[in-house]
Amino acid sequence: QASAEASAIVFQAFRRSREFEDFAVPQMIAPPLLTKYGSGQHYGEHIDAGEIVVGQQRIRTDLSCTVFLNDPDSYEGGELESRLGNRTMTYKGQPGDAILYPSTTYHQVKEVTKGERLVAITFIQSRLPDALLREILFELGEVYAYEAETMSWENRNRLEFVQQNLKR
Repeated sequence: QASAEASAIVFQAFRRSREFEDFAVPQMIAPPLLTKYGSGQHYGEHIDAGEIVVGQQRIRTDLSCTVFLNDPDSYEGGELESRLGNRTMTYKGQPGDAILYPSTTYHQVKEVTKGERLVAITFIQSRLPDALLREILFELGEVYAYEAETMSWENRNRLEFVQQNLKR
C-alpha cells in the first residue's frame, strides 16, 4: 500500500514538472522502486540495464532517476555518485529533489554510515532515445523560454521550426 502511494506521488510530481517533461521527453516511466539503505549498506559502481520488463512490456532505459525521500541530515554517507567524463559528481538531495541522468552513466551509492537513506528509483524510456538530441532540444527550449518575449516574430518562428522538426 505505501509503495503504491509513494509511486503515485512520484508520478504526479513528474507530470507537474515542465522541466522534467522537457528534459526527459518521456514515452514510458517504470513504476518507482522504493529503496532503503541502512547503516553499512551501499551499491557499488555500475550502469543500469539497457532494458527492463514491467508486466508484459519492455522499457528501454534511456534515463535513470533517483528521487530523494528523506532529510539528508537524518543519515550520514549514502551519497549518489556519478562519473561524467573525468569528473565525479556527488548528490545528496532534499526530500523531493530528483536527479535524472543517462542510464549509461557509471554511478554508485556510497556507504551509509549512520541512519537510513530513503529514495525512489525509476527508469524512463524517452520518445527521443538520442541523449544529444534531447540535450539540444532542452537547451533550445530554455532559450525560447527566456528570450521569446524579446525575439522578433520571424526568429520565434524559426526557433519553433527547429524545435518541432528535431522532435520528428
